[in-house]
Amino acid sequence: MHSRLAFVDTLRGIAVLSVIIQHVLEHVVLTGQTGPYERFLHGLIGYYFNFGRFGVVLFFFVSGFVVPYSFPDSSTPVRDFAVSRFFRLYPMYWFAIVLAVAILPVTEAKVFPAWLLAVNLTMFQNLVGVPNMVIAHWTLAIELMFYIGCAALFVLGLLQRSRAVFAIVVALSIAGIVLPIMFEQRIVSRLLEVALNIDAMLIGKVIRDTVMEKRLRWWHVAICLGLYCAFAALIFHRLYGAVYRDFFFSYSIASAYIVAGLVFLVFAGFGDRLASRVLSFVGTISYSVYLMQVYVLSVALYCFGAGATLAQWLLFGVGVIGTTILLSYGTYALVEKPAIAFGRRFRSRRETRSGTLPSAQRGIA
Repeated sequence: MHSRLAFVDTLRGIAVLSVIIQHVLEHVVLTGQTGPYERFLHGLIGYYFNFGRFGVVLFFFVSGFVVPYSFPDSSTPVRDFAVSRFFRLYPMYWFAIVLAVAILPVTEAKVFPAWLLAVNLTMFQNLVGVPNMVIAHWTLAIELMFYIGCAALFVLGLLQRSRAVFAIVVALSIAGIVLPIMFEQRIVSRLLEVALNIDAMLIGKVIRDTVMEKRLRWWHVAICLGLYCAFAALIFHRLYGAVYRDFFFSYSIASAYIVAGLVFLVFAGFGDRLASRVLSFVGTISYSVYLMQVYVLSVALYCFGAGATLAQWLLFGVGVIGTTILLSYGTYALVEKPAIAFGRRFRSRRETRSGTLPSAQRGIA
């Protein structure tokens, strides 16, 4: 049995609530009715910090902390890992796609051609240059890339070697610092932005190998995070510079990445002492929350609007967050959790394998 780490779910709860807060405040600012609050709100979520990116990157660190330890002690660990990941992600994702087809053409006048729907059902749309039906789905392609990378490293015997992962992080980070200086093409910076997200995930494993597995030392973590922060600052300065584009500004995005790494480190260091029962509950259903918040927000904007006063904005935000959590608890219970349980039926017969990662306190991915 996997032991569930409460602070990991707490981090997931913080992450997904940060994403919702960013999206809610973006729509409040976009109404153009913020008046004297305009400068404060716009600066809060755009110029200096981006709660949405902070939440997404926090998810990435959590994935790195948990996923590499999700290979089971079975006769076919890679196959069982793939089956587990499939039923963890796809049924709930497909349900979200159905909702997109049913809701967004009405609330946002979106049109989804059959070819776009077909490609989006694979979850690989970002990797083949096809637009996401829902913008928030871009993070799922990054997760899939990380899963595939973990499987490849596992097969090569590198995932089990903490120092090898540390070396990969150092090499990836140095490449992310050097390559933008050598090549000014925007496509290079875009690809390195993807690499930065993978870097965050791998650092999540380095931190676990230091804090829980005791395979690495704190200086390994310090080097990784230091290079990661430089990587983030440089790549987003190259991508955005001093140009402000729809809530994407170099300082706000870079600070989100850096703060996410530091927050994750603090929580990993203190462990369950920083756990919150309420946030852990939200974290347990965070995948459903992440997918459902798009539709709750879209319907709320279509039916009521974001409001024009501080009281109305608060009511709008609380209503969206509360409704999303309530709906997500239902989808978690009816779709996500049964799908995960169903996927366990396809796992191989368990047997001890010396090549797998330690099973103690792996946590739930």
